Amino acid sequence: MTAITLATACAVIFGTADFFGGLATRRSRVLAVVVLSQLGGMLLVVALLPILPGHASTAALLWGTASGVAGAFGIVLFYRGLATGMMSVVAPTTATTAMAVPVVFGLVTGDRPSPLALAGVALGLFAVLLVSREPGGWAGRPRLGPVVAALVSGAGFGGFFVLLKLAPADSGAWPLLGARLASITLVALLALATRRGLRPAPGSLRVTVVAGVLDMAANVLYLFAAQRGMLTLVAVLVSLYPASTLLLARYVLGERLSPVQITGVGFALGAIALIAAA
Repeated sequence: MTAITLATACAVIFGTADFFGGLATRRSRVLAVVVLSQLGGMLLVVALLPILPGHASTAALLWGTASGVAGAFGIVLFYRGLATGMMSVVAPTTATTAMAVPVVFGLVTGDRPSPLALAGVALGLFAVLLVSREPGGWAGRPRLGPVVAALVSGAGFGGFFVLLKLAPADSGAWPLLGARLASITLVALLALATRRGLRPAPGSLRVTVVAGVLDMAANVLYLFAAQRGMLTLVAVLVSLYPASTLLLARYVLGERLSPVQITGVGFALGAIALIAAA
């Protein structure tokens, strides 16, 4: 499979994982959902290690651990921003920063997409901004604290993508094992420090595990896409995942999409088409 195909599939599965994660957080504590879903994802990657091509190495585990730390900080700060600020500001700020970091890194380190692909990158950036916007959002003046949290959170998510890309190309899924061990440890320590329980609410365990398994499946697809293609293009396609979350919310839960979000979904499809045609 090509990097573009892998990255597009990754975005669809990432968005589906977020949909199930959102269902889980409606029923249970956020930190419990994060830890238990990531445990489910770790079980999947352990099962895949003997099957997928790749070699274990210290470098693979260390790059994976670093990416897991960045991702864990991203998650914690994202939820903090959502809790203290306007979601309509925090969500698109986080999403666009998370995409901008690997795009800039890729361009600085030598990625040279074609003009058509760069047009797709620009359209994708705009699409992420639109689909992440809450209906009726951006009303009022946002406070600085949540915006800073969103920017740092996005940098953490972007760092996760960059650090996984830096793992040895022949490492297979081994970096993801290091990433999961690191993120689970950090979030569990956070729960312990804040005295928050990790026991899932009744009826939430199954959907939490499904979210974690899908999230890890998406991570595997991202890792293989990043190993096969330019980070600048792969990161943009993966970052379009909110579009699939929105569509699932629309057709499964009956949630209404704003005209801005519908436009964003259309732009996301256009970005995929431009990058695939390049």
